[in-house]
Amino acid sequence: MAQDYKRTDRIADQMQRDLAELIRSSLKDPRVGMVTVNKVEVARDLGYASVYVTLLTVDDLDADSEEVKSTIKILNGAAGFLRSELSRMIQLRTIPQLRFHFDASVKRGRTLDKLITDARQKDKDLSGEESAGNDLADSSADSNSPEGEG
Repeated sequence: MAQDYKRTDRIADQMQRDLAELIRSSLKDPRVGMVTVNKVEVARDLGYASVYVTLLTVDDLDADSEEVKSTIKILNGAAGFLRSELSRMIQLRTIPQLRFHFDASVKRGRTLDKLITDARQKDKDLSGEESAGNDLADSSADSNSPEGEG
């Protein structure tokens, strides 16, 4: 019977939790702001781990922005330190080498949310115009009907 939850998935989940804590508490570089570790993908041979991060800012950042490039460069530079700290926290024979990547899914999610909100508002406005037209027709029909006389 195949396993639904592979060992690499469990390792990736643990690494995600530990890396988030390490970046928050142990990384002392002031150029690194609020970083969220969204996902960790570990290779089957545990040689490499791709770490997907997002920067928490007011602006919608993409992978080409200067702030993102500098943060990813700093995190990749600190990958050795973070890997050695992970080795103290996780009991594995080998700790995967870390590769940091920017995760643009948050920006895509905001864009999709805005599109959905705009479409719903447009539908609401259109249905509001139709129901207003129907209300006028209903009120004129009520005044002409014998039931409206009391």
